[in-house]
Amino acid sequence: FTSLRISSLNRHVKTHSDEKPHVCHLCLKAFRTATLLRNHVNAHTGRTRPYKCCDCDMAFVTSGELARHRRYKHTLEKPFKCSVCKYSSVEASKLKRHIRSHTGERPYACYLCSYASKDTYKLKRHMVTHSGEKPYECYVCQARFTQSGTMKIHILQKHGENVPKYQCPHCSTFIARKSDLGVHLRNLHSYMAVAIKCSYCEAVFHERYALTQHKKTHRNEKRFKCDQCSYACKQ
Repeated sequence: FTSLRISSLNRHVKTHSDEKPHVCHLCLKAFRTATLLRNHVNAHTGRTRPYKCCDCDMAFVTSGELARHRRYKHTLEKPFKCSVCKYSSVEASKLKRHIRSHTGERPYACYLCSYASKDTYKLKRHMVTHSGEKPYECYVCQARFTQSGTMKIHILQKHGENVPKYQCPHCSTFIARKSDLGVHLRNLHSYMAVAIKCSYCEAVFHERYALTQHKKTHRNEKRFKCDQCSYACKQ
């Protein structure tokens, strides 16, 4: 990268740094530059959307967002073209990620093992395998998975048909096969001799479904409070 202006060079150098000193006061997300933070805060408030699409009613915070919208929805233009193959993209970031498939570059490395990825999304997905977190739950048998793809494969292999037919008599769940309805009833609606305690409060339940419904009441609670000021958050 070269530039005639020192300000442009300084701005470019920041793209190589992990430093993000500009923090959003609404969600605590951090940004490299004040401009990126300002655009982000505008997206929160929705007040400032000066860039209006001439073909529909959409409006955007930045000119870049408008250009991206028009390419996806109206012009279908793909201006970012690979010099090695026929690939072209709507976004520069997607072309950059694609070029790594030619160069073999994997700049996003896991600090716990030898895994490295071409993009940040795959690295984040990989990191879940170290944390043990399983955010994806099968709607039939409540088995949990680290990745959504693994959960979908599980549903196809274990629970078969695409169109749910049987409605649970105790909740609004629809299930494809009668045998899976039995699994659902046993796992969620059967009486448990040993009660399960809520992880947020002192309440206890003898039915797993009642516990899951109860936990939803804690969803918007801000249990974590700062001891220096009035700030509180959910996580």
